Amino acid sequence: MLDRLPRPTKHDGDMWVDEAIWGHRLYDEQTPWLCFMEFLNVLQSELDAGRGFIEVEANKLAYSPKSRLYLRNILFNNPQLALITNRYKHDPKEAWLQWYDVMNKGQAGLINADFSYLEKRFSKFEDFAEVVHFLRETTIEGENNKRWSSQFIFPYGPDCLYEDLKVKDNGQFTNDRRFFGRTGELLYLMLARSGKGEELLSLLNKSVLNQGNKFNRLVAALEPKETLSSTVIRSGAYLPYLELPDYQTMANDWLSLLQSNIPNYDAIPHLVNITGLRFIIYSLNRAKAELGDEERLTFVLEIVSSKKTVIRDLSSDSFIEHNNLSRRAIESYIRKVVETDSWDQITDITEAITLLKKEYAWPKDNKESEVESANSPEDLINKFVSAANTRHKQHVDKFHSVWGKEIGLSSKRGARRLRYAPQDMLLKSLVLCVVPKRMEFQDFLEKLYEKFGFIIGDKQAQQLTDSGRADMEAFSENARRLEQRLASMGLLRRLSDACAYVENPFGIREDEN
Repeated sequence: MLDRLPRPTKHDGDMWVDEAIWGHRLYDEQTPWLCFMEFLNVLQSELDAGRGFIEVEANKLAYSPKSRLYLRNILFNNPQLALITNRYKHDPKEAWLQWYDVMNKGQAGLINADFSYLEKRFSKFEDFAEVVHFLRETTIEGENNKRWSSQFIFPYGPDCLYEDLKVKDNGQFTNDRRFFGRTGELLYLMLARSGKGEELLSLLNKSVLNQGNKFNRLVAALEPKETLSSTVIRSGAYLPYLELPDYQTMANDWLSLLQSNIPNYDAIPHLVNITGLRFIIYSLNRAKAELGDEERLTFVLEIVSSKKTVIRDLSSDSFIEHNNLSRRAIESYIRKVVETDSWDQITDITEAITLLKKEYAWPKDNKESEVESANSPEDLINKFVSAANTRHKQHVDKFHSVWGKEIGLSSKRGARRLRYAPQDMLLKSLVLCVVPKRMEFQDFLEKLYEKFGFIIGDKQAQQLTDSGRADMEAFSENARRLEQRLASMGLLRRLSDACAYVENPFGIREDEN
């Protein structure tokens, strides 16, 4: 049994249940891409403090991300730029003056804004406008309806990193946890505890942490150096365990992608996909551990067919089973207190409330009225389980489903129910992560089963076929559909009827190791 780290002495939540199992926190509204961006903010701040991937004391992470309000106003709160560029294209001096007049009038979050430094860095207003247009085109998640202060550009380097902010009507701003929901902090702690931090840093320094690359310098030109201030210190991150195999597998997958010959920035979307997948596996593994379920986590993957197959039903059943795990886990976690000696010694409701406050920080002192109707300690536990379920359904309960769709692992395509049906982008990420250079197709299927628990072909499905839930031919046909998909993507080559190889176009040859 792993030792769970103590909870923080201070926290703002109504209880300490989801956080105790998965950490603070898994958040469905934060997409895998924004998790990655939040992670980079944490890492860069810690690097600036001289402790990148070094956790001095467990769960004492405290970092100061940048706000970069000049940059963000220029890129995302600058609606007159195109109009001014077109109207004064033959008079660049007037273009600057008109634009200053618009932008210097109390831009959000800036006091006494002064954008005149830009004219010294760009010889033509038109050049400046083209740079802004180019960077806008690299916005993470493309077209979206998020407010301007929650828009993020591609992480070309450290000068592209800033935190999510909520700007008030009076121009003041605060950090916001809606899109940077702290899952990036968990990712940082996982990689810091993986023992692979030094290796990861040396590789990340070539891309997203490289201050000298041309695209990062282009972004830096839009921000005055004297205003590169950090925001207030962010603290309160919590990851329940010091060591888990999930941390090492996450880090090893990152290393596989970063050590390949994929061009530096091209690897990032695949890092995001694999990170999302590893977080899903982590969340399910933690739920299973809480339930005392030691059976290996597996996923039945349907390679989409034009006709309904038994694999589709099995994949949907697999998805539904996993989707219910977290709700079962929180109830199990709560009801374990009933099995303790402390609970056996309880004689009334008051003592039960005192114990629950100590173990789960529930109910809060100002919310004891919510449990006044409980007529016994057992009734109190039932009310606690109900309250925990209500809270759980807000975010953590949705995590598996939302992130599965975000990374292309789950889909309703051609069906009424969600099931595991990987899309091409995820399949490519898996090939780049798993295949060093070339791998026999059956070995590839086995490797996916070994690393991720994916059941695709007949050999991986032996337990299911032995139980009579499906026949081997159904899974063999499922594997053939995957072979055809990979071949159409240029990731598989068949040399003969008996020999097909999955190929990583960016793989490292043995003589390169």
